[in-house]
This record gives sequence, structure tokens and C-alpha cells, in this order.
Amino acid sequence: MAAMEFLPVLFMIVGVVLVTGATLFVSSLLRPSNPYPEKNMPYECGMDAAGEAAAGRFRVPFFILAILLVVFDVETMFLFPWAAVLKDIGLVGFVEMFVFIVLLLVGFAYAWLKGALEWEA
Repeated sequence: MAAMEFLPVLFMIVGVVLVTGATLFVSSLLRPSNPYPEKNMPYECGMDAAGEAAAGRFRVPFFILAILLVVFDVETMFLFPWAAVLKDIGLVGFVEMFVFIVLLLVGFAYAWLKGALEWEA
């Protein structure tokens, strides 16, 4: 593989970094700056920082949702390299990725049916 094959990926990374930087810069110019003690206090999921969260006790659904987010984000990251080499791997690679996506959807449906995506107050 030549380094030139990765040039579109490099352009995409540079573009994302530039758009992100420009967005943060423009928002820093336009947003109001009015810090006061209540505004600078820690805030976690609507709970008082001196309450349960300060003692280190979080509810289990918080962790389940966080783990599901990490799992599905990491698994969908496999789609990017697959898309880059789809022409080279042909129909076999396409079918394998289709099976992979079906397995992801089965896991998502299982989590949904079990109520892991419901956030109860």
C-alpha cells in the first residue's frame, strides 16, 4: 500500500480538526462570559454535588448506559477502515461486514428490550 492511498483520510482528519477549532474559536468570541460561584459548581446528572455523587455512589443505569455507549462507539469505528478497503476485499468483505452489523443490531435490540436504554429518575 502506498502512502497516497491514505491521503483522503488525512484530508478528512485535517478538515475535522479545522472545523472543530474554528467552531471553538468563534463560540469563544460570541458566548457571554459571566462566571459566578453557583455557575462554577460541579454538576452531575441533576444531583447535588454534596449528595450521593460526592460519596462516589452512582446508580447502576448510569454505568450500563456508559458501557453501551463505549461498546457501540468502538464497534462502529470498525466501519471506517472497512469502507476504505471495500474495493480490495470484495463481496466476501461486504458479507462479513453485513454479518457484523446484524450482530450489532441484535445486541442493540437486546439492550433495548431489556430496558438498558431507559433512564429512570
